Amino acid sequence: MKRYLKVILAASLLFTLFALSACNTVKGVGRDFEAMGESMQKVGD
Repeated sequence: MKRYLKVILAASLLFTLFALSACNTVKGVGRDFEAMGESMQKVGD
């Protein structure tokens, strides 16, 4: 029973880690697109 609990805990921690890193990656991509849009606006002016 304890082993089963350890496996569930480890899986939960890994899932949380991947979810947080994915959020950070998506946030970074959003910043890149925003910077690209601003650059395109400056070129158009």
